[in-house]
Amino acid sequence: MIPPKPASRPNKVSLWRYLRLFRQDILSAQPAKLYRAWMAEFRTPFFRSYLVNQPDLVKTVLKDRPDDFPKSDRISEGLRPLLGDSVFLTNGETWKRQRRIIDPAFEGGRLRDTFPAMWAAGQAAVTRFPQGIVEMEEQTSHAAADVIFRTLFSIPIEHEIAAQVFTEFRDYQRTQPILNLAAFVPLPSWVPRGHRRRTKDTARSIRALITRLTEARMAAITDGSAPDDLATKIMTTADPVTGETFTTQEMVDQVAIFFLAGHETSASALAWTLYLMALYPDWQDRVATEAAALQEGVFSEVSKLELSRNVFREALRLYPPVPMMVRETTCPERFRDRDIPKGAQIVLSPWHQHRHKRLWDNPDAFDPDRFETENGKTCLREAYMPFSSGARVCTGAGFAMVEGPLLLSMLLKAYRFELVAGEVPVPVAHLTVRSKDGIRLRVSRR
Repeated sequence: MIPPKPASRPNKVSLWRYLRLFRQDILSAQPAKLYRAWMAEFRTPFFRSYLVNQPDLVKTVLKDRPDDFPKSDRISEGLRPLLGDSVFLTNGETWKRQRRIIDPAFEGGRLRDTFPAMWAAGQAAVTRFPQGIVEMEEQTSHAAADVIFRTLFSIPIEHEIAAQVFTEFRDYQRTQPILNLAAFVPLPSWVPRGHRRRTKDTARSIRALITRLTEARMAAITDGSAPDDLATKIMTTADPVTGETFTTQEMVDQVAIFFLAGHETSASALAWTLYLMALYPDWQDRVATEAAALQEGVFSEVSKLELSRNVFREALRLYPPVPMMVRETTCPERFRDRDIPKGAQIVLSPWHQHRHKRLWDNPDAFDPDRFETENGKTCLREAYMPFSSGARVCTGAGFAMVEGPLLLSMLLKAYRFELVAGEVPVPVAHLTVRSKDGIRLRVSRR
């Protein structure tokens, strides 16, 4: 049984048909040949895009010369009302300064400090998880948001402001397309970006709530009563180059992306992993058996979750939460004997590279054991990038690889997940890779 993936469009469609498909779902808008292609060119009247799957070229863009391939402003336009000038959207010296302040909070030693909060969120998720036929994405979103608030601000999801942010964010998801007009048409700065009014209003409301949390934490840091969590660590870390710390407004931008990246992506990954466990009950039983030995709240136990980690890693391969990343050329390039002009879009697609027929053995199959093979080990180094790669690798990658296997293990230790007849989720790309109509599974106590 092969896990579901979107149907591909015909190889040739008109530009306007493609743009309509692209706005609806970037995955099904792509032709099947991209799962074999090393590189593909797409032209519009306004710019050129090049999807790049060849590992050495991806390495050039992400690892060898990242400053020559900054993030594309075309894609960031759609997210700016919520994320402002967060580290996810900035480039150059601004981005480097932000990373110098943020990165120390996510270093290896800090994972041990945040683990009790992560464990508490997992326990709350187990207690709260309903039985019967349950929509997974709703539950995993709740659990992932709880992890973020507990580790970032030392408050549970039930806290008044945390609950409001979570509720508002669900509204934001429903109104925010992955791309807006500025992604396709070059617009002067004074031209409206085409954001829906409801999207802008919801983003403004979320940022106001985050501002309240951030200002309260600033006050607690000043009077010496702040807890030693991620927010305190980031807000008290000075840039080693300039000596500056984040202002309240800058911190609001960063908290917005922590919530988006740390909650939305984790929720997507965990929901798809639970679906795969229902699809492959033998693997589910193996992970549940491993999880039965978990000692309560002991960080060192995480290293023993080998099966859970490989299952989660394979789920990230098949359903990477961020399916595509876009960079822009700052000077003319030549890739695969093609001249690429300055200002072209370089699209790096974890979705296609993770399922590439010339890279992976049996790429569409679910096989957590693949990472023990030579092919799997090679691809893990050269063709696996659910968290991006190089200088701009996700700051929270290590955090996510503790959180995901841990929550998966805690849930499978307590519950059995089974398929619902006739329910086959279809992956689509919104803010992250989600199911078109949700993921419904039957949940029962073990």
